[in-house]
Amino acid sequence: MSNPLEGLKPELVWKYFAEISKIPRGSKNEKKISDYIVETAKKLGLEAKRDKVLNVLVRKPASQGRENVPMVCLQGHLDMVCEKNKDKVHNFEKDPLELVVNGNYLMANGTTLGADNGIAVATNLALMEDKSAVHGPLEFLFTIDEETGLTGANNLQPGFVASKILMNLDSEEEGELYVGCSGGKDTTGTWKTAYESIDLKYAPALVKVKGLKGGHSGLEIDKGRGNSLKLLNRVLIELDKLGVRVSTLEGGNKSNAIPREAEAVVYVPNKKLNDASAVVSQYNSILREELSTVEPDLAILIEEVKGKKKGKVLKKTIQKKILQTLSALPHGVMKMSADIRGLVETSTNVAIIKTDAKGVTLITSQRSSVASEIDEIVHTVASILQLGGADTETSDGYPGWKPNMDSKILKIARETYKDLTGKKPEVKAIHAGLECGIIGEKYPGIDMVSFGPTLEGVHSPDEKMHIDTVEKFWNFLLAILKNIK
Repeated sequence: MSNPLEGLKPELVWKYFAEISKIPRGSKNEKKISDYIVETAKKLGLEAKRDKVLNVLVRKPASQGRENVPMVCLQGHLDMVCEKNKDKVHNFEKDPLELVVNGNYLMANGTTLGADNGIAVATNLALMEDKSAVHGPLEFLFTIDEETGLTGANNLQPGFVASKILMNLDSEEEGELYVGCSGGKDTTGTWKTAYESIDLKYAPALVKVKGLKGGHSGLEIDKGRGNSLKLLNRVLIELDKLGVRVSTLEGGNKSNAIPREAEAVVYVPNKKLNDASAVVSQYNSILREELSTVEPDLAILIEEVKGKKKGKVLKKTIQKKILQTLSALPHGVMKMSADIRGLVETSTNVAIIKTDAKGVTLITSQRSSVASEIDEIVHTVASILQLGGADTETSDGYPGWKPNMDSKILKIARETYKDLTGKKPEVKAIHAGLECGIIGEKYPGIDMVSFGPTLEGVHSPDEKMHIDTVEKFWNFLLAILKNIK
């Protein structure tokens, strides 16, 4: 298979991005990519160590004459979000990503690209190899499981990282420097429910919501995109008026992604089949009109389920509670920051619903750059779930990263960017969880900044990386390292 990245600049970065795209590295499946980092370090003659959870730290000596410059750590995470279009055949545990260059965009064919945070991994590997770069002593920190629990950062031990300066390479807009991030928690509700049999007066059908953009539940939460669970629920509430019974509810895959697809297996009274089709068609029109600007590909369908006459459905009381709870739960931006223009301060995402023999589970996620506001929105969501009869559980979550506008590395980065481009970079906080929050707790006083090339649609099969920004990002990183005294 030819390499679509061949000839792109900087060559070393693209070489390694192509290499790691062949290695499965979904969250909690990082053994092979962790091994690859260690093996590559050894081939390059560099010191490497690995902890019990598979975080890797590589050290590279300073360039000649730079031995007394402060040590700097460059950090990114090894795992990626594994999302694919429903009709795409791809096994994330063994299949390589299919890279596609489309003009200035790099994408993957029908799946997430893994540029979040594969670009940091590739950049670190390139700098490990590059003998022409001018820098002081370097550490390269590769953490695991950032996307589904921040497990790697949470398990960092004292002394594993020696640097007092850290550059996180997990931001997604070239020309912007991040100095703060939100913290977050997940809140889960479970209806432990019994089912009842349905008789032959009902016909099985599948109601589906598809075609939504989805995206990162922090970075895209303010874009007004559709939430497949909320949209499906609106249709089911109308179908409930016809006596339609719900058997299963499925939708969403990750708590940190806005759900793109959802479906429900339902049983429709035989006499109401035409009415049910009319309701779905009507809501397809209504919701497409509501979201026409942001979700042009939205489709809501009802299909006959062939060969399945008998089945189990949720008890009526449970069905009503679940539908009412989904309707009552907030989704989206709760509050904008009064201090940083354009920054979402607090949000909540109705993320995943799934059905099994034990019942129905609904997973939501809450974010805020203000710790007390996380507690408040978690309390709100948990209260609604409890009022709806669900048992609730809240995760431990992760801390935010408080901005330090007097940061020395921030000052160097700002001046370097202006010298390179003639423009001032934007200094921002991000409504997403960066590992910097945890790393700052693990290593008090560490001076941090975060930046990266431009990515779009992360956590969805629409994920794309702007190719031209990768070279700008690389040159910027090299210039910062050269300017640290």
